[in-house]
Amino acid sequence: MPLSEKIQHQKAPYLVRILDPLGVPMSIHDLPASNTKRWVIRRKAKVVAAVRGGLITLEEACQRYNLSIDEFLSWQRLLSKHGINGLRATRGKG
Repeated sequence: MPLSEKIQHQKAPYLVRILDPLGVPMSIHDLPASNTKRWVIRRKAKVVAAVRGGLITLEEACQRYNLSIDEFLSWQRLLSKHGINGLRATRGKG
C-alpha cells in the first residue's frame, strides 16, 4: 500500500463539538422545540451557537423557528456585542 493510502486509511473521523451558551456540548436534540413561542435568553443563545457551529444552517434555523434572517442576525449581533445578557428582551417605550 502506498504511503498516501496508509495516511488516508489512518485518519480519524473529524468530530465537531458544538457548545451551548454554558459551555456544555450540545446536539440537535438540545435545541429548542420548533414550536417555541417564548424566546428566553438561553434558547436564543442555543440557536445562535448551533448556527455558528454548523449544527444547523441559518436557513434551517429561520425555517424551523419561523424567524426572519434579520431577527436571527440581531440575536447574533447582540450576543457578540453584549454577551448572553444582550439577548434579554426589552420593552418598547409606550
